[in-house]
Amino acid sequence: MTRGGRKKNRDDGAERKCIATGAVLRKAALIRFVVGPDATIVPDLAEKLPGRGIWVSATRAAIDKAAKKGLFSRGAKQKVSVPDDLSDLVEGLLRKRLIERIALARKSGKALCGMEKVKTALASGEAWLLLQASNGSERGKSALKPPKDAESSIQCLNSVELGLAFGRDSVIHAAILSGSVTKRILLEANRLSGMQRDGADSGV
Repeated sequence: MTRGGRKKNRDDGAERKCIATGAVLRKAALIRFVVGPDATIVPDLAEKLPGRGIWVSATRAAIDKAAKKGLFSRGAKQKVSVPDDLSDLVEGLLRKRLIERIALARKSGKALCGMEKVKTALASGEAWLLLQASNGSERGKSALKPPKDAESSIQCLNSVELGLAFGRDSVIHAAILSGSVTKRILLEANRLSGMQRDGADSGV
């Protein structure tokens, strides 16, 4: 809260300009970077690190372009060092964040897994998101329909990664049962999909 007891206005629709493409996009479609103490570019996925924010579209192509063209130094207004594997680093961090978001939903009773449980949740209207492993069989995945449109289906994690979220060795089918966590999970899934190398695992 700000002085006087007023709540700080956190506008999810706030926009920033991508240093690589020049496009002005909502923050949810961008990755924030800052300059670390050693003048190295650091991804700030939670958007909480101090310092001037440098914004890049949440795609591998945009981040690779910014790194190769020296655009991070231009955005930071100083010479900076960019990790050689920056895109891979961002993808790994996004993957971890998405798994953690799903795990939190599961721990709060807002997520479940297993074909029959998911099918029941979809039929009853309880399911807000359908999660399916990218390496699951197409026949098995086609047996379940997203609760709404294509955007309510996520397929950017494999069975082992989904398993991590549910404390199991592997999971093929899962569902999110609460609208309150749907937005956060979709945000991370959309950004992860944009960072995947060939898009083959993307179902968002």
